Amino acid sequence: MKRKTNFRKLASYLYEAGSLRKIARSHRQNLLTDDLSDNIASHTFRVTLIAYFLAKLEKVDSGKVMLMGLIHDSEESRCGDQNWIHKSFVKVYEEEIREGQFKELPGSKELMVLGQDYQKRQSVEAKIAKDADLLDQILLIKEYEAMGNKEAKKWLKDNQQAKRICSESGKNLAKEIMRQKPSDWWNDLWNGERRK
Repeated sequence: MKRKTNFRKLASYLYEAGSLRKIARSHRQNLLTDDLSDNIASHTFRVTLIAYFLAKLEKVDSGKVMLMGLIHDSEESRCGDQNWIHKSFVKVYEEEIREGQFKELPGSKELMVLGQDYQKRQSVEAKIAKDADLLDQILLIKEYEAMGNKEAKKWLKDNQQAKRICSESGKNLAKEIMRQKPSDWWNDLWNGERRK
């Protein structure tokens, strides 16, 4: 028997997911920055891209890794973002939040399983999705350092995020990210002439 889709719940969740654009990431407190362009949705976008490429490089299920990247911070629409200091003092009921978010949605069981897998980090895919999360943080900190943020420079020197990366591809990518400047991507594109 085909289950009826609850479009009211689906539309509601999509509005909730959109609210992640409005939630600033909490590391702003520690990095002494007011970068409001860095929000949960922008972070999730780059994490999902990184997850795809790492999955391809590591030859694992890219769909599974990307979906984990896409939902890895979904619960933050209800509990906000907690940085590493907050996480030492605040208990967040992530699984309960995801249950409330995904219940009655198409694919809810898959989303719950992937969310649990990501939190426990037992599968290779979950570890790669976490690597993507850490790599996005390294990219962001490098961008802040390029803008002169002295706290970001300290974070990079300590390089705790890179030390936690599990996959070989993730480690190699972290080294290359550290080697490059954030503006290197456009250096060879600019020529000063208009296209005809």
